[in-house]
Amino acid sequence: MSISIILVPLAVAAVAAWEGTRRDGSVTGQRACQVGTRMRDAELLLAALQDTSANTSRHELDLVADWQGVRAVFSRGEDGIWTAHLTGQVDEERALGIVREVDRAYGRQVQQTIIRRLHDQAPAAGMRLESQTVEEDMSVTMVLAVGNGR
Repeated sequence: MSISIILVPLAVAAVAAWEGTRRDGSVTGQRACQVGTRMRDAELLLAALQDTSANTSRHELDLVADWQGVRAVFSRGEDGIWTAHLTGQVDEERALGIVREVDRAYGRQVQQTIIRRLHDQAPAAGMRLESQTVEEDMSVTMVLAVGNGR
């Protein structure tokens, strides 16, 4: 089976939600549906795919991810919107599950990038990290103090 998923930025997805999120594809049985996503950065997407245990590769501007029995090709159009075309042992439910897991992994990548930036840039801004706590839901609380008084 073949399924294409259009990964619409969350802000656009909220506006377009009333138009319907699923539509039938071609006569060949291909399905297409839209999913709201926050994925923008190709490097973070590649890292997120690897976090989901995908074997990844690049083919020109596309990112390719292979899981057991499923291949996804992520392509970005001129409008900046990603499309994931999934083939193999996949139905619509599994395809949406895969994309949701990749989106969660992408969110964790974004979180780690921001934390690294805060760690790196705090001293230059006259701050120091007092504490950092990771909660059960994986949210991170950082307490920064003004001043470099060591």
